[in-house]
Amino acid sequence: MSATEDAAANAERAEPADSTVSNEPGELAADHQEPHDSGLASRLNWLRAGVLGANDGIVSTAAIVLGVAGATDERGPIILAGLVGLMAGAMSMAAGEYVSVSTQRDTEKAVLEIERRELAETPELELAELTEIYAAKGLDEDLAHQVAVQLTAKDALGAHAEAELGLDPDGLTNPWHAALASFVAFVAGALVPLLGVVVSAQAWVTVVAVVIALAITGSVSARLGRAPVPRAIARNITGGLLAMTVTYLLGGLVGGLIP
Repeated sequence: MSATEDAAANAERAEPADSTVSNEPGELAADHQEPHDSGLASRLNWLRAGVLGANDGIVSTAAIVLGVAGATDERGPIILAGLVGLMAGAMSMAAGEYVSVSTQRDTEKAVLEIERRELAETPELELAELTEIYAAKGLDEDLAHQVAVQLTAKDALGAHAEAELGLDPDGLTNPWHAALASFVAFVAGALVPLLGVVVSAQAWVTVVAVVIALAITGSVSARLGRAPVPRAIARNITGGLLAMTVTYLLGGLVGGLIP
């Protein structure tokens, strides 16, 4: 075989098996699917808050029912105390969340109003400020200016609010939604120890149900935060067991002193 024929044969062997692979940006983008939703972080925060709310419902209600169980063997007072604790805790969580988110929303609306006024009164200064923000992120001055001009032309308030304040003018948190989410999450968690009491008068049944529920919430919260799952579960269960033990002993002590 001549040198020319040998080189041709080597070239054929070196060709990729699939010659249809394309490096076109559109095709690469279609193959590379991952979320780029600006509201993803917000939704994860809501989910994390819901898990923590359920966790509060589990621990606080379990501590109440076991505290009363330490003082009496009658199931009626235990269930009543658990129901009252459920409603009190859920209403407290909802009211607190409503006040907190309302305050946050009022603050966000105030700073957005300031930004809206500055855009109307000093648009050149605001454009220069937006240009500086994008230049600081690594764009050269000319490109940063072009980006700032185009974004301002499309949605001035949205562009400036996102870059300067980290806010979405159309995505402000609704305090009523926050209050309802907290209420539902707490009730869902509180039902676990209550159902344990309804199923059996034995305290260990409630404890087992609570430990399983705490393991689930600990695992979910750890995965959402990308933290070590075993450590989060152990920490969650330890805290819950400590709360239940203290209230049970306290209930037994106080129940023995009250005639």
